[in-house]
Amino acid sequence: MGEFELIRRYFLRGASSPGAGGGSGADAADGGTGAGAVVLGIGDDCALLQPPEPGQLLAVSSDMLIEGRHFFAGTEPAAIGHKALAVNLSDLAAMGAQPLGFTLAIALPAIDENWLRGFCGGMFSLAARYRCPLVGGDTTRGPLAISITVMGQVPAAQALRRDRAQPGDEVWVSGPLGGASLAVEWRRQGITGSGPHESAARRLDWPEPRLELGQQLRGIARAAIDLSDGLAGDLRHVLAASSGALELCAELTAEDIPVDPCLAHLPATQALSQALSGGDDYELLFTALPQDHQAIRALCPTARMIGRIRVGSGILLTGRDGKTAPVEATGFDHFSG
Repeated sequence: MGEFELIRRYFLRGASSPGAGGGSGADAADGGTGAGAVVLGIGDDCALLQPPEPGQLLAVSSDMLIEGRHFFAGTEPAAIGHKALAVNLSDLAAMGAQPLGFTLAIALPAIDENWLRGFCGGMFSLAARYRCPLVGGDTTRGPLAISITVMGQVPAAQALRRDRAQPGDEVWVSGPLGGASLAVEWRRQGITGSGPHESAARRLDWPEPRLELGQQLRGIARAAIDLSDGLAGDLRHVLAASSGALELCAELTAEDIPVDPCLAHLPATQALSQALSGGDDYELLFTALPQDHQAIRALCPTARMIGRIRVGSGILLTGRDGKTAPVEATGFDHFSG
């Protein structure tokens, strides 16, 4: 099988490919999702998309996943396909954006049809759920690497940004933290099993982008970011972006930080550390006015208010013993060390 047959068979939705529905015309162009932004999809030098609707901004994000760096060799192909798109959609969620489409550039060591069926199944299943069609990209031979660029639109006056936190804001996270990074540690040690192991593995391999919540938070959240590199590290990004004439600090309360249930077997201090510094959670971290507290709880029952923003520096954590100390943990950095 050559490159162009590979594209036709696996990535051109609407063609007679494994797992693809039939169809032509608009269905073939938009991946069968019915997304109206795509005028011309895969098959030409460029995709053609309708510009954002009046009053909307275009939101664009790219993420690359490399075997051995972002996922373990031997990870289920469907999970790789799902996660490759999910981490990009999570960036749109953090901006409150609605997906329009995505491109895929993928390097493959060889054409493995079983692997491709699984990968495309995971990726296109998520794409269909959020009406986000594949509109183009590239394929080549090389060590397994996947790069996706996703496009969305968001009302210009309501885009969520990380540089809008203000003193007095409450700090929220949308769900439990620490499970995915625990799964990474277990896999490095060769530990598998059911129960907490299976739950942690699902958090790592099948993250759920918080797209609906991001859109619901328009006009409510002041600042927002998705949690890819760990709570402490990503919160520092918000503080740095929002600090201007006034330097900002986040005061957190340990007992309010939602620790993933799969960490229940760990000592409390170790579980808290995992929740603060572990990555790959893909929950939303956001700030909001105290007056919106009840509205947020109604929108997202899993959300927890974990602290407040004030004038100051860094991140402070009040422990279960009532003592307050600076948080030293930093986020994941590909080039550290």
